[in-house]
Amino acid sequence: MRRPALPILTFLGLLALVICCTIVSCAYQPFAGPLKPAGDQGQGMTVHDDGSVVYQLDRFELTLRPMTDEELNRNFSPASVGATKSTNSYTFGDTEFTGLDSTRQRFTVFHATVKNYSYPKVKVDPSRSVLLAGNGRQYRSLSLAQMENYYRAYAIGYRGNEYGRLRERLDLLRRTMLTDDIVFSGQEAEGYLVFPVLHDDVTDLRLILEDVVLRFNFLGEPSESIELAYAFDRQLGRLYPDGRKVVTHEPNTQ
Repeated sequence: MRRPALPILTFLGLLALVICCTIVSCAYQPFAGPLKPAGDQGQGMTVHDDGSVVYQLDRFELTLRPMTDEELNRNFSPASVGATKSTNSYTFGDTEFTGLDSTRQRFTVFHATVKNYSYPKVKVDPSRSVLLAGNGRQYRSLSLAQMENYYRAYAIGYRGNEYGRLRERLDLLRRTMLTDDIVFSGQEAEGYLVFPVLHDDVTDLRLILEDVVLRFNFLGEPSESIELAYAFDRQLGRLYPDGRKVVTHEPNTQ
């Protein structure tokens, strides 16, 4: 009788080890907590009790607050029911998933508020925003057109219930996403900034708002702009089948 080749025996041994490890104790599902303001904010930044970070220059304010799916579902409660038929454009609604964690995050969402009581007019362009993670990952903000393309894949044809749900989702986005409209003196504006969902290995990150325009010349062209960086962090860990929850990273919020 011929003996199995050594590489085959090695492969079978490794396969058995992997299966045993997965079944017994090594299998886990990564989890991530909500984003929280980091303790090392830049100059002019103030962290508020509600988890928002406010940049203030004279009487101009630009506030960012990371949103959880639970908050977004409450804000758009009528659109957040029906599981896969829910029309909340920012979350999976009340859909439950199989696995150790029954929830899933669809996007990374921030609420932005602009208050201009100092300058003739200012401009914040959502397309000029990016998330820079401490491990080098980058996430550009998603435009309304990109969000529309994402949801059109869920519409089967252009009639019936599926198309009706598509229109509801797009209408919600048009009403609530932050735009690049001019904010004149004495005015305020608000809306959501949307980014792709973060990878499991992302802990600390900075949300960079590039080219926030504070002044324009007589031709209406930007003459003074600033770049703002908001720092956030989150808890990471592992969920095991036996119910254990092991935290591998605690956010720096001091």
